[in-house]
Amino acid sequence: MQRDEVYVVDLWHILLREWAWFLAGLLAVLIAVFAFSHSARRQWEATAYIQIGQVPALSGTDPKVEPLARVLERLQLVPFQNHVLANIGIKEDAPEARLYRKSVKLDPLPYAGPLVKFSVRGWSPEQARQFAEATVAELQIVHQALMAKPLELTQARLNDVDADLKAAEATRNQLEQTAKPGSARDAQEQGVASMLLTATDAQIRDLRQTRGDLSIRLTHNYTYQTSLMWPVYVPQGPVFPNLTLIWGIGILFGLSLGAFAAIARNALRRRQVATVSFNQTTA
Repeated sequence: MQRDEVYVVDLWHILLREWAWFLAGLLAVLIAVFAFSHSARRQWEATAYIQIGQVPALSGTDPKVEPLARVLERLQLVPFQNHVLANIGIKEDAPEARLYRKSVKLDPLPYAGPLVKFSVRGWSPEQARQFAEATVAELQIVHQALMAKPLELTQARLNDVDADLKAAEATRNQLEQTAKPGSARDAQEQGVASMLLTATDAQIRDLRQTRGDLSIRLTHNYTYQTSLMWPVYVPQGPVFPNLTLIWGIGILFGLSLGAFAAIARNALRRRQVATVSFNQTTA
């Protein structure tokens, strides 16, 4: 009875017998990998960490100039990306523009600021860095426009509070003179002045607290522009093509193809031998 199983020893004998076919399959794949690795255009990847700006906000509200989800959506919008490319002199249908659009990768870091990890590729380290910096610059322009109104309203509110505080302090000085026991005012007028002085003191405390809150919100710790947390990072070597990965897969595929070619050739040879033997027997 003929065995249908193929053992390792049998496979080794087949490879030795059909070594030319095995080597041909392996060399075909290696030549293809070599040609691809030398013809494929190199790509470098730049990584930037974007800190979303903050505006003076009421207590209990999000101080971010734009929510994280909206920032992620904006960075992927084609009109936004077209503005970025136009700012660095690249046409919308240029090969560089297609590379920029398809290589944009976003990784939100909501518990770190929040931050947005932004990655983009270019055909040189300088171009990849330029893409990343131009994207952040365009986002800064958009966010500066969004921050303008809240900053203006907060500053106007602070100016009003300062004016009210100065007026209240002037009124308190007048009331202190009126309510002073040694003044020439009558007792009733001094009593009214004392009551008004107490209310004015409470108003001054509230105004000072409000001014302090507004001043703190306008400091750089609470109000700041969208910016890069760290400089844009570009590795020295290209990210595509990955020669180690390509050659590893190529060698494995070449060995598999070579073994398949050798086994197929061996099966064809055995069929031919069997056919000749059958013809001789019947003759």
